[in-house]
Amino acid sequence: MPFLSETLSRVKPSPTIAVTNKARELKAAGKDVIGLGAGEPDFDTPENVKAAGIRAIEEGKTKYTAVDGIPELKEAICAKFRRDNGLDYTPAQVSVSGGGKQVLYNALMATLNAGDEVIIPAPYWVSYPDMVLLAGGTPVAIEGRLETAFKITAEQLEAAITDRTKWFIFNSPSNPTGAGYSRDELKALTDVLMRHPHVWVMSDDMYEHLAFDGFEFCTPAEVEPGLYERTLTVNGVSKAYAMTGWRIGYAAGPVDLIAAMRKVQSQSTSNPCSISQYAAVEALNGPQDFIAANNEAFVRRRNLVVKMLNEAPGLTCPTPEGAFYVYPDISGCIGKTSAGGAKITNDEEFATALLEETGVAVVFGAAFGLSPNFRVSYATSDAALEDACTRIRAFCEGLR
Repeated sequence: MPFLSETLSRVKPSPTIAVTNKARELKAAGKDVIGLGAGEPDFDTPENVKAAGIRAIEEGKTKYTAVDGIPELKEAICAKFRRDNGLDYTPAQVSVSGGGKQVLYNALMATLNAGDEVIIPAPYWVSYPDMVLLAGGTPVAIEGRLETAFKITAEQLEAAITDRTKWFIFNSPSNPTGAGYSRDELKALTDVLMRHPHVWVMSDDMYEHLAFDGFEFCTPAEVEPGLYERTLTVNGVSKAYAMTGWRIGYAAGPVDLIAAMRKVQSQSTSNPCSISQYAAVEALNGPQDFIAANNEAFVRRRNLVVKMLNEAPGLTCPTPEGAFYVYPDISGCIGKTSAGGAKITNDEEFATALLEETGVAVVFGAAFGLSPNFRVSYATSDAALEDACTRIRAFCEGLR
């Protein structure tokens, strides 16, 4: 369409949302489909959090709020950063938006100019590079390989930085791999960043509380206090608190950056949902014990999926440290033909044939910037996962 902007032509719709929608359409048409594409916990929002939202409605807290968050939520966020990360922020350093995605988008829109580069480790969350493009910047991917558990090295980061680099986007535990950086691994990266004072750090900590097997989460400004003044630490209530639909994300960083993000938000969406904000206050300030209980289920599901996928011919599936994803490598399947006659020359064709022939919906690796792989979200029931992995294994066994 000639009236659409050139900027829009540089980006693509979210593949994860596309896969989820396709699975829903097939289910609605009566197909036997197991959707493993959505990054959404199947647990219900905790009762005390739901009650706080209901109470906000009953008390008439349904009007416009401050553009980037009510004072009570900003105070709760400051307390969370002190409690969990040893980071001290004031409410003036905090921004609240309609989900973590909007936080990241606001920051990029507020800071990027044409020619600015943003370094993004791959595999990456699908939205990072497209948000950079929408904001007029240039995404620069660094590949983390299977051999390094999908993590990048300090040497790779050093080599990618130029005088045009404005941001380094960091995500641990990672979507889509679940890989988590140890304190030593992160310190190696922050040492590089300390040598390049023009590079800012955007740390997406959305999966902070979904850490397993004794893995200890850490965030860049915590590991290297020297980066505090040029780090935006991003988080939200969607994943750990099972509040994806409530749409509350937040970040803390330098006052001037937060003010610039507020300006973007004031002229786009204005304030996040008032009811969701009061529920988020309860989520952050209330009991946290359910997180450990949920994580026990995630670990059990992760172990089930990793074991079954590694039994499938042609697949190699590492065991991740956190989040609720696995990212199996399908190198052993490339060049083969499925039982249904589909030629498998890349991971998108693998995912398409898998859905059409077995009814299992996964997201192909090219969407995340690293192939040949696919992403499985194991944030669903044990029974559904066992059924899905049985189908995937049978599909791989049928490849010739």
